[in-house]
Amino acid sequence: MKCTEYENNEPIRKGKTVSQSFRSPKIMELARRDGKVTVEGLADHFGVTVQTIRRDLRDLSDSGALDKVHGGAVMPSGIFNIKYNDRIELNYSSKVLIAKMCAKNIPNDNAIFLNIGTTTEAVARELIGHKKLLVITNNLNVANILRDNQECEIVITGGNLRRSDGGLIGDAAVEIISRFKFDIAVIGCSAVDQDGDMLDYDMQEIIVSQNIIKQSRKIFLVADSTKFSRKAPIKIASLSEVDCIFTDKPLDKSLQDACLAWNTEIRSTS
Repeated sequence: MKCTEYENNEPIRKGKTVSQSFRSPKIMELARRDGKVTVEGLADHFGVTVQTIRRDLRDLSDSGALDKVHGGAVMPSGIFNIKYNDRIELNYSSKVLIAKMCAKNIPNDNAIFLNIGTTTEAVARELIGHKKLLVITNNLNVANILRDNQECEIVITGGNLRRSDGGLIGDAAVEIISRFKFDIAVIGCSAVDQDGDMLDYDMQEIIVSQNIIKQSRKIFLVADSTKFSRKAPIKIASLSEVDCIFTDKPLDKSLQDACLAWNTEIRSTS
């Protein structure tokens, strides 16, 4: 007689339950949308036990689809960045709120720099109504967004085009940046570690970012909470060089304490 194993009243087939095969793509959809999923949140969402969700996340982590973190999982990171189209969707609603908050702190009649990143692009959309701005950027997407603002002068750095996301990098970009002094630079990064270091993947992009910081009177970092649980291999700079962090959730206490010691302001949308 053939025995059938069950999990949560679902027959197990080829190592997975029918319901798990249904949950996995839904979990990935939520992770892409929000940047992070939690065990308790998914258990409530699917009406299953936390143990079941932990198994789901373990399997997704083993396959490389997600990275497990305390209490849940995030989109994977490591030595390669997430694809641009996926980054646009990742935690999209939080990026919009962060961008609105950041834009409110950028006065009219200023020279600002916006670098590569989907969150800086969100900031650009919130600057459509600003007046008398000089915007320098190494991001073709930012230039295209702000061309609708007739009160905004746009300077594109030039450099080597990174076709994957419209970024401009290399010596030509650095050369143009060195000729300016920015009132405010709005920058993004791929990750921030517990030491308070901003991290990214592309060495050429990082050299550009370091020169942006050097040429700026004020530095605004726009980074949603998923950036503080991701990894990237190359250091850009320390948060001690940042004037204000705009994010969507409070930072861990140790990082909050470090920012307080550095006089780095933290502004959160929640």
